[in-house]
Amino acid sequence: MVGEVNGLQEKEELTVETATEESPVEEVTETETEPTEVSVEDVPAEDKTAELEAQLQEKSDRILRLQADFENFRRRTAKEKEELAAVITQNILTDLLPLLDNFERAMAVEQSDVEAFQKGVEMIYTQLREVMVGHGLEGIEAEGKPFDPNLHQAVMRVENPDVEDGTITQVLQKGYQAKGRVIRPAMVQVAGN
Repeated sequence: MVGEVNGLQEKEELTVETATEESPVEEVTETETEPTEVSVEDVPAEDKTAELEAQLQEKSDRILRLQADFENFRRRTAKEKEELAAVITQNILTDLLPLLDNFERAMAVEQSDVEAFQKGVEMIYTQLREVMVGHGLEGIEAEGKPFDPNLHQAVMRVENPDVEDGTITQVLQKGYQAKGRVIRPAMVQVAGN
């Protein structure tokens, strides 16, 4: 019996030792649980912070997109304004072209007794031409050049073995362009062999 009692005592001691060893583990577990509970309370604050940061980032992105949209709008309106100005200039120059043609015709007539008149017409022509060039008017070179349907309007076709086929042999009416846009194509005679 003494052996049995000793065996029971050993079992009790083992149980006590095990319980003693388990108690600190439980305390550690409880200690770990307490910070977990504290961190659970902190998580909503972190979630709120993360949520607020996400909202801030979203608002910042929206502001950047709006700024980019505004910059694109500003560029687009500036380009439209330039195009409108080019169209207005083109319309003005188109209205002035017959006047320019009449001056050229008047200067082509030689009248020795009206020399002062011709000099006056030449001065007006020079002044008008300077104004038009100031607005971007350029003459289209045509005679002796290959025919280009974007710049020239063929009204006659003549046989001329001295020049290559498709070459402009005579300009019947000058063509003009302003700021890269054709206002009036040159009316030309083209060689067709």
